[in-house]
Amino acid sequence: MLEFAILGFLADARLHGYELRNRLAALTGHIRPIADGTLYPAIKRLEKAGFVTKDLEPGIVFAPRHMLTLTDTGRAELLRLLRDPKDVSITDENQWFCVLAFLRLLDDPAAQAAVLKRRLEFLTTPASFFYDGDRPLSAEDVDDPFRRGMLEIARVTSRTELEWLRRTIEELGEREDKSDQPTVRD
Repeated sequence: MLEFAILGFLADARLHGYELRNRLAALTGHIRPIADGTLYPAIKRLEKAGFVTKDLEPGIVFAPRHMLTLTDTGRAELLRLLRDPKDVSITDENQWFCVLAFLRLLDDPAAQAAVLKRRLEFLTTPASFFYDGDRPLSAEDVDDPFRRGMLEIARVTSRTELEWLRRTIEELGEREDKSDQPTVRD
């Protein structure tokens, strides 16, 4: 997820490590704070793979700084990851939000909709945090007020996301239909 998010933010703009860490923290830091010991090795791996370049830029007020730039190979990798995210990127809420943060970079509405449909399928499959044997338990099935709270919050969140997914998939289908229509010239 970290390397994916780095590629995504660098698709937006050249950044130096401090700016990049701040953007990553805004997206994922409340869940997983980004330490230098995690960030800089990830950047080095991306550099080694040819996805990112690092150039020294003279500072105006501050000392020179290393600027990170996404390469064409890095952009191609990011788009590949967006077109076909791993299953965990569809099912894990934190990774899903990372996918959503950069899904606009795919310029094909059908490809965007295909990713959203995978999430829709995941969310419409009966599941729970708690089970009685193989049967998923609902909020009404549990006496524990804390577990009931988890299930009620998840239900409301899922309903909201399902509404958004269905509406957005429909809008993307309309965009795709319009892009298929021939243009009329005067």
